[in-house]
Amino acid sequence: MKNLAQQIEQLNENLAIQLPKEILEIFSKSIQDLKTKNIEENSIDIGNFFPNFSLSNTNGEIVKLKELLINGKVIVVFFRGNWCPYCNLELKVLQDNLKEITDKNVTLVGISPQKTIYNEELKSSHHLDFQLLTDKDNTLAKQLGISFELQDYAVPVYSSLGIELSEYNENDNNELPVPAVFVIDTKGNVIYKFVDTNYMNRINIKELIQQL
Repeated sequence: MKNLAQQIEQLNENLAIQLPKEILEIFSKSIQDLKTKNIEENSIDIGNFFPNFSLSNTNGEIVKLKELLINGKVIVVFFRGNWCPYCNLELKVLQDNLKEITDKNVTLVGISPQKTIYNEELKSSHHLDFQLLTDKDNTLAKQLGISFELQDYAVPVYSSLGIELSEYNENDNNELPVPAVFVIDTKGNVIYKFVDTNYMNRINIKELIQQL
């Protein structure tokens, strides 16, 4: 079975064949422009207190961080949406390793700005046994410093691929979270983080599990 990095490499190869060169160039420009914002360095850091969120899950229930922390550490994974193939790969690999995570009394949750119905579809299609929460208008992502607005030149390209962010996120601001993973200890402090504005780069799952 291929690890996540190998699966992403295969995905990149496939997209290079399937997508027009012009679209790939805009994706690359979007990533490079985002790199100049230094989101990785300016986002919430190790040792900082993680905001005590209260977010809705796919059942319409409110999930609170402070209640999750009663049972042990928490992994929070921010993903862009079910339209993102890289996010899909990451979430599936996390599911494949879920037992190793929960055996350590660690709770895993995924968070995105998309409407609950899309989180519900994603959870069902990939048989995810961890909760997916909706961060309406990227409110929590903004607090963490990992929110950004998709560039005007990139929005039409997303639309041409059937990705209407206004429909997915139920607003018109084209804001997304940078894919990120945080490990939070029982006191609410960040003890590990992975933030990368290049959405093609994803966490090493083995490295993540070693932090638990």
